Amino acid sequence: MSPATAEPPARLSTAKLPALDATIPPWPGRIVQVAGAGVFVRTTPSAPGAEPALFVHGLGGASTNWTDFAGQLAPWLAIEALDLHGFGRSSPAPGRDYTIRAHKRTVIEYLEQSGRGPVHLIGNSMGGLISLLIAARRPDLVRTLTVISPAVPDLRPRRLGTDPLLAVALLPGAAPLIRRHVRRFTAEQRARAIIKLCFADPAAVPPNRVAEAVDEIRTRDGMAWSLDALIRSLRGLVASYVSRRSGGVWGRIAQVNVPTLVVWGDRDRLVDPALAPRVAASIPGSRLLVLEGIGHVAQLEDPVVTARAALALIEDTRGVTPASGATPQEDAVR
Repeated sequence: MSPATAEPPARLSTAKLPALDATIPPWPGRIVQVAGAGVFVRTTPSAPGAEPALFVHGLGGASTNWTDFAGQLAPWLAIEALDLHGFGRSSPAPGRDYTIRAHKRTVIEYLEQSGRGPVHLIGNSMGGLISLLIAARRPDLVRTLTVISPAVPDLRPRRLGTDPLLAVALLPGAAPLIRRHVRRFTAEQRARAIIKLCFADPAAVPPNRVAEAVDEIRTRDGMAWSLDALIRSLRGLVASYVSRRSGGVWGRIAQVNVPTLVVWGDRDRLVDPALAPRVAASIPGSRLLVLEGIGHVAQLEDPVVTARAALALIEDTRGVTPASGATPQEDAVR
């Protein structure tokens, strides 16, 4: 739970959530044309009257990162989770443009053409940063905002210097070198390395979820553009950190004026948990939840508590707080 901070602590909903079932496979999806390129969008079955929500994954992730978390919120939200261009099962980005601005534009254009906005927007890591920037620029598209370990700027040398491969990825012409390095390892070895980096307790990941991660890597290995998308998105992320457009990233975060929840794991190895209070303090009226013993992907590692915090934000925004023990079906029609 969150330690004492100056920011409002996150409330946890008391609603009865669906039983967590880690055997559920990834939700089905379809290809949608956005600005002339295919975007894969998964849809979680929802209850009648559920409010629209859109989930945005992080760097190297995919819409499969939301399976269990989406299942927890399905009685209240009509959830879609998309694969950004170059990730998951989406097409490569037009013009090989993997800047943060391009990813942001993809999400905005999808929301505009789908007519689903405003939505409850939820993003993790790079998807969290993209979601913050969307909320700052287009608040008309956002009902509430939940960001989980958003990849906000932290350019201290001790952070950037911890991963030699990361430094190499930022060099021009690095793709062939990285490709040779990566292909030395099996898909399972790479999946387990990613899980070790992103989870505080890798041993807690169910075997079927590990198998899904392996399948995702194998699928991406068959897509010629996948590594290019990863490297260029990483470069785009770092480039956004040094951009001074609209006061820089932190300046734009301070422009967010929608109900916001900031979630962080205190054992996040990728984005320093020390940034959590700063993100929350930058957004007027936001609330903060720091989860003990959790890593970079709280929605995967603790989908129940993360869902309770997100649901409480939605309840409070509606001005409705369900009685303890209410069933999801009862609460969905109130």
